Amino acid sequence: MISMKHQDTELHIGDTIRVHTTVIEGAKTRIQVFEGILIALNGRGENKMMTVRKVSAGGIGVERMWPVDSKSIVKIELKKKAIHVRRSKLYYLRELTGKRAVRV
Repeated sequence: MISMKHQDTELHIGDTIRVHTTVIEGAKTRIQVFEGILIALNGRGENKMMTVRKVSAGGIGVERMWPVDSKSIVKIELKKKAIHVRRSKLYYLRELTGKRAVRV
């Protein structure tokens, strides 16, 4: 299984995580939290990217990609560990709806 380490947090594909990022709006900065399932890790070394997917209001799926070494990421919290994940990319979650799209 593919995994990564970010600030002493071991993350695996299928984990539910919260990514805290800084958002700059004009002269103000704030921290925005994006909570979802880690569905993919691409690249290696300093080019490593992670893709996080969540199902927002109305059942609309939202995906965001970040470089793992991005300066805009403040911290990554591990909310729930994945139990049985047998794939390195969870792209099949894109076609699922409801609770099936959130359970891994």
